[in-house]
Amino acid sequence: MNYYDEIKTTLIKNENYKRIKDYSKNKSDLNTYYEVGRLLVEAQGGEERAKYGNGLIKEYSARLTGELGKGYNVTNLKNMRQFYLLFQKGRPVADQLNWSHYTKLIPLQDIDKINYYIKMVSTLNLSKRELIERIKNNKLLKGKINFQFVLSFYENIFTYN
Repeated sequence: MNYYDEIKTTLIKNENYKRIKDYSKNKSDLNTYYEVGRLLVEAQGGEERAKYGNGLIKEYSARLTGELGKGYNVTNLKNMRQFYLLFQKGRPVADQLNWSHYTKLIPLQDIDKINYYIKMVSTLNLSKRELIERIKNNKLLKGKINFQFVLSFYENIFTYN
């Protein structure tokens, strides 16, 4: 028996399992937050009223935090609501992005910009910090670059590589 190979195989299996588990957990988190966002919009009386109905979110936040613990503050519930509103026409397909990535993309509001950054994160495997830096740098270039041109440029790179 080659113990080194057995040890190596065992460690590789474990790493693969952790990646699959992380992927499944992330996908579950994104689906859950999308669904919570949908329920919040419905509870607030639809999309138009949801834009102004933060009182309900404050109430739910206090109750959820008291009963379930941290992670359900007003900001996070608002992000879940906005996540649903941005992606209600189709669930996000970029499961390799995690909730931290999406919380940095949600404030952008422009679905074209969000999709641009989703592709960038997916292709370049950017961390949350790297994404923040890319967003910051693009804001510095605002007005100097036609955003649609940049989007099509990156789409061509992603298509041919």
